Amino acid sequence: MQMIASGILARGTRGTARAILTFGQVVALQSGLLLATCRAGSSKDSSDEEIEFFRSADGGHTWSAAWRPFVASKLNGKRGSLKLCYLTELAPGRLLAAAMWIDRTTYPGQPLFNAETEGCLPMGILLAESGDEGRSWSEWRHVPMPAEIGPASLTNPILKLRDGSLAMSIETNKHYADRSRWYQKAVYFHCADGGQRWGDPVVAGQDPSGRIFNWDMRACVAPDGRIATFAWTYDTQTTGYLNIQRRISRDQGHTWSAPEDLGITDQAGPPAVLPDGRVVLAWVDRFVSHSIRARVAAGVDAPFDPASEVVIYTHGSEAKRDDNTGDLLAEMGAWSFGLPSATALPGGDVLVVYYAGDDGAMDIRWARLGVSDL
Repeated sequence: MQMIASGILARGTRGTARAILTFGQVVALQSGLLLATCRAGSSKDSSDEEIEFFRSADGGHTWSAAWRPFVASKLNGKRGSLKLCYLTELAPGRLLAAAMWIDRTTYPGQPLFNAETEGCLPMGILLAESGDEGRSWSEWRHVPMPAEIGPASLTNPILKLRDGSLAMSIETNKHYADRSRWYQKAVYFHCADGGQRWGDPVVAGQDPSGRIFNWDMRACVAPDGRIATFAWTYDTQTTGYLNIQRRISRDQGHTWSAPEDLGITDQAGPPAVLPDGRVVLAWVDRFVSHSIRARVAAGVDAPFDPASEVVIYTHGSEAKRDDNTGDLLAEMGAWSFGLPSATALPGGDVLVVYYAGDDGAMDIRWARLGVSDL
């Protein structure tokens, strides 16, 4: 695999309400157009954050100016912000947007994560639909969550499964002032009616002892219908990151294999699946090589070939706080590169988008990868 082109999808503008751009994602529409989203705000965690859209008609080489189809949202009468927005094409031209809403009213002026309790601000999951490739959208509708989930984190674009049903990956959190021990888990919700009604949560990753956390569980669906997840794995006892762990489901995400250590550190991005079943996984190695890298596997359960590895981006070192999990959660707000997301393009290449910059401005950048035969 090799990087054949790179560029900037959108630039952050210093000193403005769109200085910091993060959470980039690209969906390749069946029409050949590419549609990208990202989060824009004055800082990495700010009440003025909004979602921006971009369009490309030339395979990602050039991009349109930004536009904002969604206005600032209220949920249950409370003002909030949109942290991220993922897109899934359900049918040609018909899109489902899944967004993570942050309550900025209940704890005004407070950061997303509470370093003292390890809790986070109240959050909600919102869905909207478009029938014209994202040019216009329905009103948001709220996805109710069981009380056991707590503030819900959306960790991946909604998956379209082989039987036409949908699966949504959600990560549990503690409430902001909750000082009890955190028993984190990742769950899946399933839907058979195009996103209207969702079933009960199914556990996709959990350590019952509460020691190991499965954060930011990214996922993809293979041509044969199997689902693979890739978890950013954290040890609360050592306050350190472990290698990425992969799990496989053969029954639409209702049961999962035991976690497999991929020998890759530390945070995976949503992977791309090529028509022949190969998987391209991009990840952040934040504390060793300070870089974003990618590898290819022959299938969702195959090894990621070290010989296929490509370095997409290299950054200066970033500090890590080892004191406790709360400090580590707070430190995430200072990181200035990461969150890669891979998309398979028509013709066989893969596009990876990610954010990078400095404290004053962060851009959404892209890299086009040529994937040779294994």
